[in-house]
Amino acid sequence: MPAKRFLTFVFVTVMLPATWAVAQKYTPVNLGASDGVKKTLKLLYDIKGKYILSGQQNYNSDPDIFSDSAKAITGKYPAIWGSDFINWGDKDLGPKIVEEAIEKSKEGYLITLMWHEGKPTDNPPYEFSKNVIAKMSDEDWNQLVTPGTDLNKKWLAQIDVIAGYLKQLRDAGVTVLWRPYHEMNGVWFWWGNKKGANGITRLWKMMYDRYTNYHHLNNLLWVWGANGLRDIPFDEAYEYKDYYPGPEYVDILGADVYHFDYEQKDYNALLQVANGKPIALTETGELPKPEILGVQPQWTWFMVWTSWLWTDNTHDRVRQVYNMPRTLSHDELKGKLDSLKINK
Repeated sequence: MPAKRFLTFVFVTVMLPATWAVAQKYTPVNLGASDGVKKTLKLLYDIKGKYILSGQQNYNSDPDIFSDSAKAITGKYPAIWGSDFINWGDKDLGPKIVEEAIEKSKEGYLITLMWHEGKPTDNPPYEFSKNVIAKMSDEDWNQLVTPGTDLNKKWLAQIDVIAGYLKQLRDAGVTVLWRPYHEMNGVWFWWGNKKGANGITRLWKMMYDRYTNYHHLNNLLWVWGANGLRDIPFDEAYEYKDYYPGPEYVDILGADVYHFDYEQKDYNALLQVANGKPIALTETGELPKPEILGVQPQWTWFMVWTSWLWTDNTHDRVRQVYNMPRTLSHDELKGKLDSLKINK
């Protein structure tokens, strides 16, 4: 081989893996993901370590009250609007969520949705304190994650209802930061503290497969939102790594942090599991002080949980965090989304 051709070959061979790595950096786990999903994920990678998006969770029965409160306190709307497919008694507010999410997306908000799913061994209406916060026996769990069983079929029918709403959002061009089975490393929800290959990681993969390969929900970014680690007796939240389904099933990792429990070791543990993927404060009670965000710069967003904006934060703290130079509000985010032509 001539020397010039050999050098060219060596250059291409050496450079190709690096180029491939850069190309893969922003790739969603769903290879069929929409352009909106790809661009939103790229945005999160781009701001990682530089900015943090403000976010606010709202009740599905009253979808604006807490975002409006954030505006009243700070003069700014949060960049992320969040809500929940939870059933309030016998009320399915899915259609209301779809309508509101479409409107919010058009207005330039990012959308994050979650679901306090009712225990599939029971029938609706689901009572939160006895059904969502509940235990599931090992026998029932094994039936749940075994294809073809009656309980597995019941679960499929249950998650297909939510898939129908997510399809409406897909068809409307709405990208969703989808956060199912949150706080799975805690001991309180029926899906919580299920370790091992047959545990929550299996259920997560089953939902991912159903939504991605059967329903073709290509508008979802998959957000794995664990609870911040804690050792409170009977209220524990265990090591992240034991409940993580793996990098091929998760786009973004998160932690729900309450009671100002922003432990640096827990932040470092989440970063280790994330291995370069974006991380977020997927729920917060008390907002972190700017000093904490200074030593935990990788959080790409925070989302204050509903009325905790009122009850567990002073107005001064909310204004302090919203007014940080690195905090992006709705108007600042909208400019970035417009430049990327997301939600167009």
